[in-house]
Formats: sequence, C-alpha cells, structure tokens
Amino acid sequence: MEPWKCIGFGLILMLGAWSCEATSRSLQDASMYGRYEEWMTRYGRVYNDVNEKENRFKIFKENVAFIESSNNDVNKPYKLGVNQFADLTNEEFKASRNGFKGHECSTKTTSFKYENVKAPVPATMDWRKKGAVTPIKDQGQCGCCWAFSAVAATEGITQLTTGKLISLSEQELVDCDTSGEDQGCEGGLMDDAFQFIQQNHGLSAEANYPYNGVDGSCNTKKAASIAAKITGYEDVPANSEKALLTAVAHQPVSVAIDAGGSDFQFYSSGVFTGSCGTSLDHGVTAVGYGVSDDGTKYWLVKNSWGTEWGEEGYIRMQRDVEAKEGLCGIAMEASYPTA
Repeated sequence: MEPWKCIGFGLILMLGAWSCEATSRSLQDASMYGRYEEWMTRYGRVYNDVNEKENRFKIFKENVAFIESSNNDVNKPYKLGVNQFADLTNEEFKASRNGFKGHECSTKTTSFKYENVKAPVPATMDWRKKGAVTPIKDQGQCGCCWAFSAVAATEGITQLTTGKLISLSEQELVDCDTSGEDQGCEGGLMDDAFQFIQQNHGLSAEANYPYNGVDGSCNTKKAASIAAKITGYEDVPANSEKALLTAVAHQPVSVAIDAGGSDFQFYSSGVFTGSCGTSLDHGVTAVGYGVSDDGTKYWLVKNSWGTEWGEEGYIRMQRDVEAKEGLCGIAMEASYPTA
C-alpha cells in the first residue's frame, strides 16, 4: 500500500471515530433536551427568545449533572432533585429567594422564658400533627423569606393560645413593615417583623390581605382588620441547639440559615447534612424535630418555596452537630413570638 493511502486510511478511521463521538454526544444532548422540554412543560417555563432558551438549557444541563453526581455519592444521606430551580445558576437562585439580612441583625438581648424549664422535652415533636402549622406557601421571586418565617411562627403561637389555626398575611408585612430594616422583597429580619406585629396590634389574615409576591403600598384598610395578636418576641440564646430544642418543644420557632449552596437549592429528600456555611441568608421555621430511621437526629423545617421543593416543602436538617452554631447556622439567630 502506498504511504499516502495509509495516511488516508488513518484519516478515515479518525473521522469515523469523531463522527461516532459526535453522534453519541448529539444523542445525549437530544435526550437531555427532551428532559428539558418536559421540565419546561411541568413548571410552565416560557422564555423570551431562542437565545435565552439555549442559555437556560446549558445551565439546566450543568445542574442536572451536578444533581446526578451528588446522588451517586452513597455516603450522602440525602438526595437532590431536578426541581423548579433547575434553570437558575446558584447566584441567580440566591438573589431571588434568600432575603434574610443576616449582616444587620439586632445585638440586643431578650429574656428566654424557656430557660428554666425542668421537665424533659419530648423525644420527637411535629407541630403539624398538633394543628399548629398552615400548609406550605410559596414566596415566588420575592426575597421576603423573613416575612414567611415570622408569619409561620405567629400562626403557631396563635393556634397554641386560641385553638384556631389562621393563615396570616405575609403581604401585609411586605407592604407595611418598611420603616426599619425590613424592606419587602429586598429582605428583612424576623425580629423586626415581630416588632411590627406587636406595635401594629396584630396582623391581618391572608384571606383578607392576600399574597401577590411584589412590593406594594400599605393597604391600611386591610391592615386594620386584625386576625391575630402577639405580646412581643424573644430570642433563643445563640449557638445552643439545646436551647433551640427547648424552644421548639414548646412552639414553632423562626430560624435563620445559610441556604445559599447548590445542595440546598436542589434538596429533595432525606436528612440534609450539608454542605453549607454560616452566612445566614434565609429565614425559615423550625416546626419540630426527630430521629431518622438510621438514627440521625434532625430538625423539621418549614420552607416557603412551594411543595415541589424538598419533602413537600419541608427539609429535615441534621441536629446536634459538632459546630455550636448548628448545621447551616440554624442555632445562631432563632426567635419566637410571645402571646
């Protein structure tokens, strides 16, 4: 065989290999694109143009790869899922959902009424089963997690003191509680929300002042219709999961956490053990605690990202960790309303 023919033959082999690789890759992409189209249909996602759709597909593909890689780790006791946030980068996700102003927290100390409780706390607690937790809500793209956290804790103490579970208005806090640190969709603090509810002589029902997920002007007429009252609030002693346990044994408690990681963004099920830091950026509500089948202690936490996220809107977060701040800083800045 002449030399040039050998080169030609080698070239044909190389081209064939490239062709096979390209075909395999395009089949993979086609399969992934099919998943993407199904995901878009499921979550009602519509994009402005083809370019945006393609850019979002790239992000979707990277997120799916991250989720599948994490789920292949047999040492992780929790699973991630391709949820409604799968076309968002982690930075975009944090900007639109996490609005707890952790860097602006109050330094004042309050009393802690559960400090001298001598009776042992129950081994497990689930305030949902005791009728003190309203169904999961969805804050949408408004960074007012602080309002949902404060409202859930207020709904809890209201039920415990009156026997009535009333869904209360986050929108009233978003629209009307704007004179201090709380700034609607731009973020806020649960303690400031409790202060507002106390000074306002109560909070309206959600049915009366419904949520619309955007900053609005205060509707004083609606806000004047009071559905629940509190007498004040107290902070749980910082960096003590034991103190937090005592509080949660008595009522749902507002907690701040670091929810900025991709694992949190895509959490689907199991006891969450990380990864996260202590840069508090999200307000949620501890509504119980327990022990999983494999013996892992956990906090039962109500989120405000709808029922498609996590365990139908909830997350179980590892409890009694080595760090005094608790997992994701859950024990750093907890507080609850009093009534």
